Amino acid sequence: MRHGKKINHLSRTAAHRKALMRNMSCALIEYKRINTTLAKAKALRRYVEPVITKAKDNTTHSRRTAFKYLNQKDAVKELFGPIRDKVGDRPGGYLRIIKTGFRQGDAAEMAMIEFVDFNEVYNGGSAGGKKDEGKKKRTRRSKKSTKSTEAKAAAVTAAAVENKTEKASGEEE
Repeated sequence: MRHGKKINHLSRTAAHRKALMRNMSCALIEYKRINTTLAKAKALRRYVEPVITKAKDNTTHSRRTAFKYLNQKDAVKELFGPIRDKVGDRPGGYLRIIKTGFRQGDAAEMAMIEFVDFNEVYNGGSAGGKKDEGKKKRTRRSKKSTKSTEAKAAAVTAAAVENKTEKASGEEE
């Protein structure tokens, strides 16, 4: 039974798993997209997303913490440079896992893991997803406000109809 076992051990020792996650996370930061097995991709997402969240706060402490996870100076520079600029306003969910089928040799389920903000195909042609810069982003909470704006619009339309009827009755007299 798996009671209380929160991480996938990936059939590796602790040191091997740590080295695997470090290498894969550095490769992901460098290339923005990598292909791996589904189990490794899920484990990698749980490993890297907290590091990306740390990168939003550009302090010496957060850089040292990121270096502790990655152990590559170039990866930390990339993380605190272009990646930080793209994901700065995103509240979470920086990575996307897409299943790509099965590996021919052993039929292992394969997946592609990538940064959400660096995919031009899904973001509508713009690298940063800033296609609608002038528009305000809608959240679930703003649905309540749209109902009130619809009610206001209906009230304005009703007032306009009343105005027209008053003008029409005023002209007949």
